[in-house]
Amino acid sequence: MTRDLLTCRGGRGEPLVLVHGLMGRGTTWSRQLGWLTRLGTVYTYDAPWHRGRDVDDPHPISTERFVADLGDAVSALGAPARLVGHSMGGLHSWCLAAARPDLVSALVIEDMAPDFRGRTTGPWEPWLHALPVEFDSAEQVFGEFGPVAGRYFLEAFDRTDSGWRLHGHTSRWIEIAAEWGTRDYWAQWLAVRAPALLIEAGNSVTPPGQMQEMNKNHSATTYLAVPEAGHLVHDEAPEVYRRAVESFLAGERA
Repeated sequence: MTRDLLTCRGGRGEPLVLVHGLMGRGTTWSRQLGWLTRLGTVYTYDAPWHRGRDVDDPHPISTERFVADLGDAVSALGAPARLVGHSMGGLHSWCLAAARPDLVSALVIEDMAPDFRGRTTGPWEPWLHALPVEFDSAEQVFGEFGPVAGRYFLEAFDRTDSGWRLHGHTSRWIEIAAEWGTRDYWAQWLAVRAPALLIEAGNSVTPPGQMQEMNKNHSATTYLAVPEAGHLVHDEAPEVYRRAVESFLAGERA
């Protein structure tokens, strides 16, 4: 059943689906669940190629495949959902809102932009290829990724008897990001009619000015820059993120 693509994390009321970024997983939202579950029934979602190292997807990698899978998950809820997306998850959320407006009532987009054309994955491919398949200790994970991202990846990776194992293949993750350098998603963004909150990190991965341009091109958006945070805004500036999301979603429910 497509409902199996989602994991209910508690709460009551209108569905709220948390959509992770590249190399992430639904389990990485653990620190936000306490307050998010007061805003509705919360579900986490694991995207294709992020469901375990031994779980593949028969379809070619494409944004359209991700969006179709997310659409299957959300449609199984039987009611429109508010989508909270980080990075890649934000892109797939707004593409779903454009393609299936009946499924999406509101969007939270964290640190993602529509146009990465010309930007290649080359600079970070050697680092990704060099990652061990399994980390022996939490200290090794923190040493590789740092204190904030390290905690995030500890929650994403598969726990094994001997450590923490990558929950996907680096070659697949590179292929996912490489597609963004070949196309843009402005048309999908301009087709969105759902209200949206745009949150941009001070140390952002997005091309400068694009999220502000997204805000200007949409009549029902709220834009917030968080200068003190990096790409994982919800983990690096949790109270700022929380206040923004609570205020936005409360407004949409009013």
